[in-house]
Amino acid sequence: MKKQCIIIGLGRFGSSVCLELARLGHDLLIIDQKEERVNALRKYATHSAVVNAMDENALRSLGAGNVEQAVVAIGDDIHASVLCTLLLKELGISKVWVKARDPQHRLILERIGADRVIQPEHDMGIRIAQNLDSEKIIDYIEISKDYSIIEMAATEKADGKSLEQMEVRAKFHCMVLAVKRGEEVNLAPLPTDIIDKNDMLVVMGHRKDLKRFEEKGL
Repeated sequence: MKKQCIIIGLGRFGSSVCLELARLGHDLLIIDQKEERVNALRKYATHSAVVNAMDENALRSLGAGNVEQAVVAIGDDIHASVLCTLLLKELGISKVWVKARDPQHRLILERIGADRVIQPEHDMGIRIAQNLDSEKIIDYIEISKDYSIIEMAATEKADGKSLEQMEVRAKFHCMVLAVKRGEEVNLAPLPTDIIDKNDMLVVMGHRKDLKRFEEKGL
């Protein structure tokens, strides 16, 4: 479904968000104080503006209050990031995602009402560390402090076994959300579904349980 979104700050992170949302067909309003950044991405947006996003009147004149969601990608300027987030929430935008520079910045943004805070370097660092920690782990998504979703590769040990035989839930307290076999994806697989050694399993659970499943279940 097509959505309307504001992207404020068109550095590397903001530009990446802009290009992907444009590819997905959403209506974008892009904002940056640097004209060259706006010009570089203007063709991907429905509307664009070279303005100071801390100017409430400027945001109102651009119709920011009518947009469903916003991404604040001003990661380096904490003051601008915080003020801009406050303004967007006051304008009534229901979903405001913000890039944070460090944990302290993240804490401030969470306290003032940011709906989601992203630390790209921190998040990517965790994903890389998880991949380096085990050859079985292909991808990693942190849901909360204790729970994660991991895409992991099945091995010879799991070949020909059903999820029930592998005791994914009973023994390891994890949930297999999907099984990927080549280009096919089996969403919400049944306990009786058989695993192939070349399958990819998308598994959700507590970090400790996921680690046990990775080490002993696969």
